[in-house]
Amino acid sequence: MKYYIIAGEASGDLHASNLMKAIKKTDPQADFRFWGGDLMQRIGGTLVKHYRDLAFMGFIEVLMNLKTILNNIKFCKEDITKYRPDVLIFVDYPGFNMRISKWAKEEGYKTHYYISPQIWAWKENRIKAIKRDVDEMYVILPFEKDFYEKKHQYPVHFVGHPLIDAIANREQVYPDDFRKENKLDERPIIAILPGSRKQEITKMLSVMLSIADSYKGYQFVIAGAPSQEYEFYKQFIGSANVHFVTNKTYDLLSLSEAALVTSGTATLETALFKVPEVVCYKGNWFSYQIAKRIITLKYISLVNLIMDKPVVTELIQSDFNSRRLKEELDKVLDPDHRKKIFLDYYELEKKLGGKGASMNTAKLICNSISKK
Repeated sequence: MKYYIIAGEASGDLHASNLMKAIKKTDPQADFRFWGGDLMQRIGGTLVKHYRDLAFMGFIEVLMNLKTILNNIKFCKEDITKYRPDVLIFVDYPGFNMRISKWAKEEGYKTHYYISPQIWAWKENRIKAIKRDVDEMYVILPFEKDFYEKKHQYPVHFVGHPLIDAIANREQVYPDDFRKENKLDERPIIAILPGSRKQEITKMLSVMLSIADSYKGYQFVIAGAPSQEYEFYKQFIGSANVHFVTNKTYDLLSLSEAALVTSGTATLETALFKVPEVVCYKGNWFSYQIAKRIITLKYISLVNLIMDKPVVTELIQSDFNSRRLKEELDKVLDPDHRKKIFLDYYELEKKLGGKGASMNTAKLICNSISKK
C-alpha cells in the first residue's frame, strides 16, 4: 500500500515515525511519501518537505508568511495527485492538514487523522469539517473520546498516547557517559526546554536562563531542538552555569532533577519522565490577546488538562518573569512538594492508557484500507 503522511512539527515527526514503524510490521510492503523530519526519514520513503520549513506560530506570524503557506498547500495537492496514495494520514498540524483533508476528500482519497486537532480548546466549529472530511479519527487524550462521541456524535478511536511508546522504546542512557560526552559535572541537572521554533525560543530562553546563577548547586542544561543550530542558542547564553545539548531531550530528562518547560507537548514528556516542572509561556502580545478571548480552557499544559487540576504551575505572559520563575523552581526542588507531584504523575500515566498507541493505530489504518 502507498501511504502519504503529513506531519508539520518536531512532535509530529516523532509520532509519525513510530506509526510508520508499526505500519511496516503490519504491511511489510508499505511505501511512504511524507512531509516530516529526520526521524521519519530514517524509517524510509521519500521526504517531500521538512517540518523546519513549515512551522509558523501565532496569528501575526501566519499572516506574515501567508504566501509561503498557500504555495505549500498548492504544491502538496499537486504532489498527492502525482503519487496517488491508498491513504492519506494527517498527523496533528491542523491549520495545514484540515485544508488538505477537505480537498482530498473531494478528490476521493481515504483520509485518516492521527492526533486530533485540539478543537476542544478552540475552533470547536471545526467539528463540521472533521465530520465531512475525515474518514477515521485517532485520538490520544482520554477526554477527547467523550468530547467527540458524546458531545458531537462523531465516532473516534482512542488509541492511547504515543509518548508512552516513544519513551519506553528509547535506548537507555548511562549517566556517566552522558555527563562526560556533554562536559557536565556531577551536580544535579535542571533541564531547560524552550521549544523548537525560533519565535518561541527567542521569547522564552532569556528569562529561563536569567536565574541560572542563583542555583550554584545545580547546572542548567538547554535541550536544543534538532531543527535549530547551536549558533542560534549561543546569543542567549550568558552564564558559565548553562550548558547545551542538542537532539537529546529524552536523555536529558531521564537524568534531570527539575525542568523549566515551554508549554506544549514537552510538558507531558517531562511529566512522563517523572521530572517536576514549571510550565512557561509567553507569546506575541497581540496574538496572546486574541487567543485569550477565544480559548476558554482552565489550563494551558497537557498535564493539568488531562488531570483537570493544577498539578504543575503555569507561568503565562506577565507572570513569566525571573522572580516568579525562581519562586516556582524553589517549590519543585522542595522534597515535600515533589512527593505530591510524583503521585499525580503516576495517576496521569494511568489515565493515558498504557503502551501501544502506534500499533493500535497502524492496525486500524491497515485494516480499514484493506477492506476498500
